[in-house]
Amino acid sequence: MINKRRSAAVLFGLLATTALIGPVPARADDETAEPPKVELVLDVSGSMRARDIDGRSRISVAQQAFNEVVDALPDETQLGIRVLGATYRGKDKKQGCLDTQQIVPVGPVDRTQAKAAVATLRPTGFTPVGLALRSAAQDLGTGSTARRIVLITDGEDTCAPPDPCEVARELAAQGTRLVVDTLGLAPDEKVRRQLLCIAGATGGTYTAAQSADELTGRIKQLVDRARDTYTAAPTVVGGSAACGNAPLLGPGVYTDREAFSEHRWYRVPVRPGQELRASVSVALDRPVNPDYGVLLRATASDGRELVRGVDAGSGRTDVIATGLRWSAAEDTPAPAPSGTVPAQTVCLVVSNAFAPRPGTEATPGMPLELTVDVVAASPAPDGPDLGRGWALLLLLSLAGLVTGLVAGLLTRWWVATWREK
Repeated sequence: MINKRRSAAVLFGLLATTALIGPVPARADDETAEPPKVELVLDVSGSMRARDIDGRSRISVAQQAFNEVVDALPDETQLGIRVLGATYRGKDKKQGCLDTQQIVPVGPVDRTQAKAAVATLRPTGFTPVGLALRSAAQDLGTGSTARRIVLITDGEDTCAPPDPCEVARELAAQGTRLVVDTLGLAPDEKVRRQLLCIAGATGGTYTAAQSADELTGRIKQLVDRARDTYTAAPTVVGGSAACGNAPLLGPGVYTDREAFSEHRWYRVPVRPGQELRASVSVALDRPVNPDYGVLLRATASDGRELVRGVDAGSGRTDVIATGLRWSAAEDTPAPAPSGTVPAQTVCLVVSNAFAPRPGTEATPGMPLELTVDVVAASPAPDGPDLGRGWALLLLLSLAGLVTGLVAGLLTRWWVATWREK
């Protein structure tokens, strides 16, 4: 039985930032993001004939999943389909390892065309996963829109070079907003390791599909994630190793990558009467040892800690997250000579306590998403409440005492009356 592995990955954009030109602007809420582009890459090599998923062949399960996903796709999705090992029936490995074709170009969903193209596929040849990934990235093109490859395969690449893991690292190193998610259809440890490597290098996810329903559901989730995540795309930012030269951020959502046990620093200006709210999530996109944690701290420019948020896990979650809030009124700087109180620069530092399992790739770093918001500080309560002053506490105590005495007297009177009767 194949164990399911689900990990939420955080996606990345192309926009470069610098701390020298002021706060990094987040994408405006009213800006219309380009429609996401998704290419489904299907392995049609000879091993897909195997009948070990609900008593059906792997290719028939994949075809059913494709049809159900295509029917459910939102109209705005830009969809393409590429296959590997689908046409060459010979034994010449050199020729067989070139066997990958795009059978549906990336564009608006034509459901009839897409389903007809997939319905005619029959398991045939070799498994050139690396070449198919590289070709799929070219199919999706460049640009600022979300681009996602969903690779469905039952076998290890039989044609390296190019090695699929190396191709995935190349794509990640290009800084493009491209994520590769992998779905495995065979209970094979080598296949699992290779698919984990591909997904981990690009910030994607790996899932072992045990049934047709699982495969269909997972593909739908991945396509929906490409659409939902980029309704308002996060801004890529590069945290620094110290606060002094950290990027200056304004309100918005940002993405970064953090190496194991690394500290990433950012700065946020907060004016008097404002409240800083920040949260961070780190996606576990590769195997790590249990018992890990993430820490988000806010410090003053002189190094004093203002507040912190922390979260810990033990291997039972895909994402670990924490947050904090801090009001400028709690640490107001001295007024300037002009009499105005300047904005205070708050340093945010994200650190983690992750340890990779043996054989796990350390690069690129773990996907990190940082949300920053600066709002008007919450007003202090005007009157007494349960957390302020002794007057209310004394009043409540007296009320309880009087209520108890009255209840006791009434009970004694009722008992005495009952005995007399």
